[in-house]
Amino acid sequence: MSIKKSEEDLSAPPTMPMHENHTEQIEEVENGSIDTETKKKSYFANIPKIDNAGIKKPQSKMGTLFGETKNFPATGELVDGLAIAIEKSCIYVDLPPYGTGIIYGKEFINARDIIKGINIGDIISAKIIGAENEEGYIELSLKEARQAIIWNEANEAIENKKIFEVVVKEANKGGLMLEWRGLQGFLPASQLSAEHYPRVEDGEKDKILSELKNLVGQKLSVSIISVSPKEGKLIFSERTPEQSEKIDIVEKYNVDNEIEGQITGIVDFGVFVKIEEGLEGLVHISELDWGLVENPKNLFKVGEVVKAKIIEIKSDKISLSIKALKKNPWDNAEKKYEKGKEVEGVVIKFNKHGALASIEEGIAGLVHISEFASEEELKQKLELGKKYKFSITVFEPKERKMALALVNQESK
Repeated sequence: MSIKKSEEDLSAPPTMPMHENHTEQIEEVENGSIDTETKKKSYFANIPKIDNAGIKKPQSKMGTLFGETKNFPATGELVDGLAIAIEKSCIYVDLPPYGTGIIYGKEFINARDIIKGINIGDIISAKIIGAENEEGYIELSLKEARQAIIWNEANEAIENKKIFEVVVKEANKGGLMLEWRGLQGFLPASQLSAEHYPRVEDGEKDKILSELKNLVGQKLSVSIISVSPKEGKLIFSERTPEQSEKIDIVEKYNVDNEIEGQITGIVDFGVFVKIEEGLEGLVHISELDWGLVENPKNLFKVGEVVKAKIIEIKSDKISLSIKALKKNPWDNAEKKYEKGKEVEGVVIKFNKHGALASIEEGIAGLVHISEFASEEELKQKLELGKKYKFSITVFEPKERKMALALVNQESK
């Protein structure tokens, strides 16, 4: 197709004649049967050169234009230009005052999804990958430009504290994999909101992974907190900007501080207590009471207000103890008990080592299974909930350790 030179037609976007072997060359690029340099020379052999108005001009004048233009954009920079011709295997872009850019070959193939939405006359952003090829065209990449633009948007999102809704794609032991604008991102488990944070005892990784997998397919409202285009890293947080300030709130507290809060959740391994808006603390089951606690739900209810003591602060997490505010029965145990003394106790639990017998609230001793011929005999002679007479065989109050031996088989 010829290009009109009349003044009336200068505003019309020109169409470039297509090389007869374009389709074959694109296929050759895809299957790798022809090297890039050979294809470039062949590709441009019969394509005329155009200036910014779409008029054919000699090759030598293009060189003059480049030479006279100051601050020519360097390779890797982003430029905006007008799509002036779209062929089956390339796009021509007007880049005044620098000349004409082209997207072709692998760059055309890699950007096909983007190209589908481009029309002649559209302003498009592209990345310079070759300042001037042998034919005088500026080589451009749409895909790289798009990624660069998206990375810039990610940086702006951090500055503006934007919130996005994204779907969780995968889960691993460290957190969740997300996808935003075609980029893969990571949401660490530590950046999950209190609602979705895996409340797993002792941080067992397999259990954490199981909890995180329940979030796959769900939409989460997240913000971007870290960007590294060179490393391809995009880090998200589900915490709102207010929640992100949680660490500042935590800094108001110190270990040994006493707090009053409302129980917000009860799990097998303890209870969660709301200390103030946006801040929760965990009371582990071992810190609920000096006595044996089998089920926290038997002692507490959601909504109940309790007093507790801060026993650990780690990053933005606070560990609490309710029993620390109660008198420790072991403090006076040395005055009341000694090795060889006979005591009465109620059998409260069986375990692999034997039976636990409570001597008083908060003090229990172990009746070792070796005292019996078998586990079956132990359970025949000791029944849960019944009181028996025992002799203290081991007593170490500082270690809160007591061992017992059954004195007789009569229960009370």
